Amino acid sequence: MWNRTTTVLAGAALAAMLLPAGIAPADEQGVVRYVRFQKGDVVAYGLLEGEKVRRLEGDFGQWKPTDETYALTDVKLLVPSEPTKVLACALNYKSHAGEQDLPEVPQLFFKAPSCLIAQGEDIVVPKEAERVDYEAEMVIVIRRRAKDVPEEKTLDYVLGVTCGNDVSERVWQKGDIQWWRAKGSDTFGPCGPVVVGGIDYGNLWLTLRLNGEVRQRQNTRDLIFSVPKVVSFVSRHVALEPGDLIYTGTPGKTSPIKPGDVVEVELEKVGVLKNPVAAAP
Repeated sequence: MWNRTTTVLAGAALAAMLLPAGIAPADEQGVVRYVRFQKGDVVAYGLLEGEKVRRLEGDFGQWKPTDETYALTDVKLLVPSEPTKVLACALNYKSHAGEQDLPEVPQLFFKAPSCLIAQGEDIVVPKEAERVDYEAEMVIVIRRRAKDVPEEKTLDYVLGVTCGNDVSERVWQKGDIQWWRAKGSDTFGPCGPVVVGGIDYGNLWLTLRLNGEVRQRQNTRDLIFSVPKVVSFVSRHVALEPGDLIYTGTPGKTSPIKPGDVVEVELEKVGVLKNPVAAAP
């Protein structure tokens, strides 16, 4: 039976097995790990091979590997893609919906692409903010243009999944007509550090730790709307482009973060996204 103690121990054990950048090692045939990285003046996409990054070239998701490799410890991992749009699901776990009626179709909103930050970068609490919460989420990364895609074909359009944190200012979320600043303020979109394809997106443990303490933990099999349902639904209304991101919703309850905190989002078979929290200057 799961409890908080066993979760902390399991999380610590997995963390000990992670590569230096918080990436889970490849342990299944067919699993592919992609990163976007910077080495000096070079910014490129790469294929993660153990503790090395192999540079890729070509169009997004249609890359070819090169002979150029770097040590993982010698590169800076960036936000995993450069999306034209970032969408996010509201109320996609029963445990988060609480007493609210469950939606009949996926409920999505936009986050500004400018809110995205990478592994290790600061979540900055705005000066006017009253309550800023974490939200651990699995994030879908789109491989190629998707328009009017049926559910049974959606995985052909998905590059993989990564870790995300849908940081949210609750007072603004309740009071504003739209969530443009509550969900899209600068630094409110931690994402990464790696995109993993070839795994079962519908059976992954999602965990959030605040200062080392487990605060959220649930399996993606409990999503109200699965990855195929979400991608298909979105594609019927908004064409998805290569590199676009869809945050799939957060489970359970959330609570505030403050400057000095450290937030970790761990997605099974993917890795850990770790971001400190800072005050606005």
